Amino acid sequence: MNQNILLGATMASLMLATACSEPAAPPADTALTGADAPDGTEAAAAEVVQPEAPRLTELSDVLAGDWREADAARDADRHPAETLEFFGIDPSGTIIEIWPGSGWYTDILAPWIAANDGQYVAAHFPLSAESASRRSSRASFEDHVSDRAIFGNVRIVDFGQNSQALVEPGSADAVLTFRNVHNWMMFGYAERAFDDFYAALRPGGLLGVVDHRLPSTREQDPQARTGYVQQAYVIAMAEEAGFELVGTSEINANPADTADHPFGVWTLPPVRRSASGGEEVAADFDRAGYDAIGESDRMTLLFRKPVADDAAAAAAPGEE
Repeated sequence: MNQNILLGATMASLMLATACSEPAAPPADTALTGADAPDGTEAAAAEVVQPEAPRLTELSDVLAGDWREADAARDADRHPAETLEFFGIDPSGTIIEIWPGSGWYTDILAPWIAANDGQYVAAHFPLSAESASRRSSRASFEDHVSDRAIFGNVRIVDFGQNSQALVEPGSADAVLTFRNVHNWMMFGYAERAFDDFYAALRPGGLLGVVDHRLPSTREQDPQARTGYVQQAYVIAMAEEAGFELVGTSEINANPADTADHPFGVWTLPPVRRSASGGEEVAADFDRAGYDAIGESDRMTLLFRKPVADDAAAAAAPGEE
């Protein structure tokens, strides 16, 4: 037999034997799943589907955040979505909240603003406050907002009777305050507070105010020791500082609140004061009746810092 023919036949036999003894490996980009996968590897090989993270650019998703679980029950009384919509807040701007306390609105505003590349500024009690409770409140707040994954980069500044400018003059797009005007009246610097807000805002910037409302037929205590303030009184202070009233809303109104309770507004939820400090609750005190009223009747007011062009147009009507 020809040697070349014999050599070719031998090589062909070897190749056939190799093909029969070694199964072909699957292509590198083909996953082994189901019956093809070795025992115990099916779950590991299966694609893991991660839940989609909430889009905190949307206010509705922020309101549903699990970090708000303990406070969300008050949404029915405080109407955050409707209130912020009325205020026309642009979360991509610089928004200052005055005296945020323990952070009820912070839990809404800070994540929403951070997700939209804005800047949330908390104007809290000064670190140098004489009151130990205020210093403690500030420290607790700083700890509360330390999780940047939720709250972003919160900027905290001082606001009090002797504090300096809130931010660089004319740099804020909006200033918000919830149930605080009566406190500034009590300590004698409400007018200065509105001046500070005016200075912080850019022309056209917005001021949103919510506070406990005293009926217009009742006499206004200049120190607001019951926690209630006439709506016209707040409007007058804001206008005196230079603001113009944009609108009012009844979003946070409660007609059941008569504003004449034994321990002021703090008789009502959520504080629910039932006696003076250190005293026993009176036997005839109607706690259930005050709880049935719910949270206070509150004014919701929107102001604007006038734009310079508007002021010029008003000074020279008819000119172009």
